[in-house]
Amino acid sequence: MNHPMDLTAAVGGLSYLNPHAPEPWASFVEQIERVRPYLGELERWIETLKHPKRTLIVDVPIERDDGTVAHYEGYRVQHNLSRGPGKGGIRFHPAVTLNEVMALAGWMTVKNAAVGLPFGGAKGGIRVDPASVSKGELQRITRRFTSEIGLIIGPDRDIPAPDVGTNAMTMAVMMDTYSMNRGGTATGVVTGKPIALGGSLGRQEATGRGVYITAREAGRRLHLPIEGARVVVQGFGNVGGIGARLFHEAGAKVIAIGDHSGTWLNEGGIDIPAALAHVAAHGALLGFAGAEPVGIEDFWALPCEFMIPAALEGQITAARAERMRARVVVEGANGPTTPAADDILTDRGILVVPDVLANAGGVTVSYFEWVQDFSSFFWTEDEINARLERIMVQAFDAIWQVSQDKQVSLRTAAFIIACHRVLEARAERGLYP
Repeated sequence: MNHPMDLTAAVGGLSYLNPHAPEPWASFVEQIERVRPYLGELERWIETLKHPKRTLIVDVPIERDDGTVAHYEGYRVQHNLSRGPGKGGIRFHPAVTLNEVMALAGWMTVKNAAVGLPFGGAKGGIRVDPASVSKGELQRITRRFTSEIGLIIGPDRDIPAPDVGTNAMTMAVMMDTYSMNRGGTATGVVTGKPIALGGSLGRQEATGRGVYITAREAGRRLHLPIEGARVVVQGFGNVGGIGARLFHEAGAKVIAIGDHSGTWLNEGGIDIPAALAHVAAHGALLGFAGAEPVGIEDFWALPCEFMIPAALEGQITAARAERMRARVVVEGANGPTTPAADDILTDRGILVVPDVLANAGGVTVSYFEWVQDFSSFFWTEDEINARLERIMVQAFDAIWQVSQDKQVSLRTAAFIIACHRVLEARAERGLYP
């Protein structure tokens, strides 16, 4: 039988879960509604964005190492495919819900369109704590889940990628399972794979690098240089950890960091390479000697130039937004700011670089990986980073200009651009049958 998950233990005392935040899908729908006045004739298609195209709920049974049978619930949601195949990560986490996955798929639709990638939006997940199962059990979960969603994924249909709780090896297992079921190797079915299996150089750092690039561009508009800036980073994994390292290398002073084990402060600046080494050795920041523990609410209220939420959604609530003393919030996570908090931050003059722009570096390099797999021609890491830089800067410039022209937030500006692109494609394609 399946063993119940201890959510408190799994996510560090629930410090990263916010029971008072609105459901993620409700937040997404509210964000869509805010764009309605700017759509013109395309408004007639807006309901398209409030109805996922396809939702698949699957049972994922496995035999555990002790011989018992466990069942896990999995999801794959294709929100919109008007501009191309679905694209979005696979999340393994004990708090995964269908509501969350729907919202994440919707944000992927907007994100891909906002930066001009030829993808629709999709997302998937399994309600499981990877730390609660063995390596063999995790592989069996991944293979069964891949077989179940194999009905709707494929290199030209829907391309998964890593997300919270998954990594390059998860993608390797997914690619192998899909390929075995199809009778031939299909490297393009997932991105974020190991290099030996058609992965792209620069992919692991791409999301954190995109966060840094957009923070830098925002700083330029506000005459706020990265060098010497105080930075606070929530989440110290593949996004927050790499983002913190890039800020550190650029001369910023990262004064506070946090992960599932707690939040930590050193006003003189944290030795980020040492913190990364500690996490690599111990799996969490707990016990890191280079900073002192700080309460989670005090963490959010620290005075800084750049605040980087890079954990889970719903972290910046209205109450936290009232106390925040950052100049710029750069959303490394998906959906970390509730709509109510968004309004408060705007009213207080705190610039928010939205998730659909700030963390688009990962899916951008996933696009590069997908293209390289199709052509079997691979680029150097310098080429990857240069292409990523160009796309991210161009997207930031376009979104900033719309924000200035229409006097709206960067989030609304990004949604205006993205929704126009998605709904124009929907209108041009028409309805079938």
